[in-house]
Amino acid sequence: MPQFAAQVDARIYEPRDKHAVIFDTFDNLKEGEVMELINDHDPRPLHYQLMAEYTDKFTWEYLEQGPQVWRVAIGKK
Repeated sequence: MPQFAAQVDARIYEPRDKHAVIFDTFDNLKEGEVMELINDHDPRPLHYQLMAEYTDKFTWEYLEQGPQVWRVAIGKK
């Protein structure tokens, strides 16, 4: 299990605020650091958005894949 520099529990934010919080947290990571994202559904759309905006600058590893809780380790390259 990776050591997390930050954690975002997206379940506690309003839908309109989730991506902003996640991207702010990612932007504040140092190279090599990893954040943990916790969500109540598969955050696949976020993965696509990261691929578009941060091509080859992040890692994505599912730690838990539902059905109630989804956890993803997102690292900054």
